[in-house]
Amino acid sequence: MELLDGKKVSNQIKEEIAAEVAKMRERGEKVPHLAAVIVGNDGASLTYVGSKVRSCEKVGFESTLVQLPSTTSEQELLNKIEELNQDEDIDGFIVQLPLPEQINTQRVLLAVDPDKDVDGFHPTNFGKMALDMSTFIPATPFGILELLERYKVETKGKHTVVIGRSHIVGRPMSILMGRKGWPGNSTVTLTHSHTKNITQIISQADIVISALGVPNFLKAEMVKDDAVIIDVGITRVPDETKEKGYYITGDVDFENVSKKASYITPVPGGVGPMTIAMLLKNTLLARERHRSQK
Repeated sequence: MELLDGKKVSNQIKEEIAAEVAKMRERGEKVPHLAAVIVGNDGASLTYVGSKVRSCEKVGFESTLVQLPSTTSEQELLNKIEELNQDEDIDGFIVQLPLPEQINTQRVLLAVDPDKDVDGFHPTNFGKMALDMSTFIPATPFGILELLERYKVETKGKHTVVIGRSHIVGRPMSILMGRKGWPGNSTVTLTHSHTKNITQIISQADIVISALGVPNFLKAEMVKDDAVIIDVGITRVPDETKEKGYYITGDVDFENVSKKASYITPVPGGVGPMTIAMLLKNTLLARERHRSQK
């Protein structure tokens, strides 16, 4: 069994990006600038955004954090987004989800300029991805592809089962694994809460990508020998014996499934760090694109 070490690979990617940014500075070019918008003070969201800002500093990007109160109206947020769309200094920005209930998430994501949508959530970018056109791929699926590529995991002709159909991970992942090229060219089954015989389907998979958010859902008896296991789930499970009062776990019963798998991602330290690295990569791509458009 080989561990798909997202922490190690994400650090390699950050070093590659930092080297690219250093060259930009030497040439006297503008370096990439990523902005993050956060509404309210959800603990997990603040942690995520904080690590994104720190990662920007690490690779030499400019970064801007836009923090708005939880009472912000939808119109106020839309006004802020339009401001960022028009700001030529900013190459890409993200709106941290979830948003407070008074705000329509879909309307907000639609308002982001597709050319600055480094999260890859805008329908324009999603559509381009589905049609195999050059675009921003959502950061988590992009990170999974990069892990498969760097560890030289064979995907052609394999049966990939994706568990969960979210717009952020499950659905894009099912499209990307079935595309022409590598990683891709696999036969994909997309499963969800209404799938019948889900255990039987998973047991036939060469590659399992689980993005369900149910702790330890995937058990050893559900997977075949030498399957490739990608665990996207990340859940805080309350535990009074831990210093923080909780522990973090994924969708996969790692201890037992890892004994059967050929490759597996750990949680934490697997897909999570890759998401931030690929967000930075998308921002670098955005900067290069904006430069070539001028």
